[in-house]
Amino acid sequence: MALSVNTNPGADLGIQQLNKTKRDLLKTGNRITTGLKVNGPKDDAAIFAIAQALRGQVAGATAVKGALSAGESTVATALAAGQTVSDLLIEMKAKIVQGNQSGMEASSRNALNNDLAALSENLSTIVSTAEFNGTNLIDSGASDLFVLSAEDGSTITVSAQDLSAGGLGVDTLSLLTEADAEAALAAIDAALNSATSGLADLGSSAQRLEDQNDFTSQINDSLSQGIGNLVDADLGEEAANLALNQVKEQLGMRTLAIANAGPRSILSLFP
Repeated sequence: MALSVNTNPGADLGIQQLNKTKRDLLKTGNRITTGLKVNGPKDDAAIFAIAQALRGQVAGATAVKGALSAGESTVATALAAGQTVSDLLIEMKAKIVQGNQSGMEASSRNALNNDLAALSENLSTIVSTAEFNGTNLIDSGASDLFVLSAEDGSTITVSAQDLSAGGLGVDTLSLLTEADAEAALAAIDAALNSATSGLADLGSSAQRLEDQNDFTSQINDSLSQGIGNLVDADLGEEAANLALNQVKEQLGMRTLAIANAGPRSILSLFP
């Protein structure tokens, strides 16, 4: 008569269910810890691939935002200095108008001429220091600024404006004679028109950079939200799953204990 060894199918099934519950607990715990339901291609290859592509777009948009912000700061520096230049030109015009008074004494002309020269020197100092990150848009010989505006390499061009005393033609003005004062009045009016035009152009560029930066921020936010919708875990749902799996684990261990107790109770029947 052949002998046979009986296994414990109930215990085997209990072990399988308990192992599955432990895997579910580990997965749920990982989601709660990381806040992600898709941590890698193993979790969901298709969703992971889409999320990675979107992350690449976010990285590109972030780089563009950095370039646009730097461009905005550069133009803002130029605008602030340019407005000061415009104010100085107005002060210079006031001196020049005074210098056009006929019959003025030489001492008074000398005093006005010294004031005018000081204002011109201040203007030159302002322009030469209107620099951000090594770029000056309003000094003599300044180059245009090309600001990255899109991931494909597109740029926004900000035209340089020569607002230096020499560029505006106010570096050699004189009030020492009536003829000099008359010529200076025509020159200062031309300088004011030129400065106003340059500031308007810089202002338009600043607005364009700001609008593009705002748009890029919105795109970045939308992409980030899209990634979150794809890979972020629902923590409320995962917390409920954690509690459920913990209960299933306890029940599984009790079931396994009961299944293992059966064969031992049968052995007790044999002395």
